[in-house]
This record gives sequence, structure tokens and C-alpha cells, in this order.
Amino acid sequence: MKIDTKIRQVPKLRSDLFLELGFEAGEAERLHQASQKHLNDLKEQLMMELAKWIVQHHLKQTEAARILMVSRPQISDVINKKTGRITIDALVKMLARLRKSVLL
Repeated sequence: MKIDTKIRQVPKLRSDLFLELGFEAGEAERLHQASQKHLNDLKEQLMMELAKWIVQHHLKQTEAARILMVSRPQISDVINKKTGRITIDALVKMLARLRKSVLL
């Protein structure tokens, strides 16, 4: 079993994306802020599910990392709800490894 230890850049959603789509500057910024809030809320929900599983199984971070095939710092980010340091994709993959479905 290979453990994922790569450090990844989390792409930032920029307000100029909304500008490029043709929105006025003020509306682009509002949409950017709203999208960031929704994204962070979703990440927190996925992180809560993973953290709950870790607690239910009385796992240490290193044990959870081995099972989920990620690095221990990634588990720390999940437990501490550091939404800016992990992607939704990574969270969904961890939940999939637990055979938990994710309904968005």
C-alpha cells in the first residue's frame, strides 16, 4: 500500500474568473465571496464526517493516514478543519476509501 505524501497546491478561486465571465467588478467580488463560503462549508461537512469516523474507531492520526492512504499532516488538516489546505477531491477520495457515499 502506497501512502500519498505529496504536498499539493490548492487552487484559489479568483474573483477575476467572474470578471472574465462578464460580471461587473462588484458582482464578481460578491460571487467570489459567496462561492468561497459555499466551498468552505462543503469542505467542513466532509471533514466532520472523516473526523467522526476517526474518533469512532479510536484511531491515532498516523493510523488514520495509513488507512486512508494520505499523509499524517493531511489528517491533521482534516481534524483541525483547515479548509484552505485540502481539496474537495482529496476529501471525497478519503471518504470513498471508507466506502462512504458523498451526496452533493
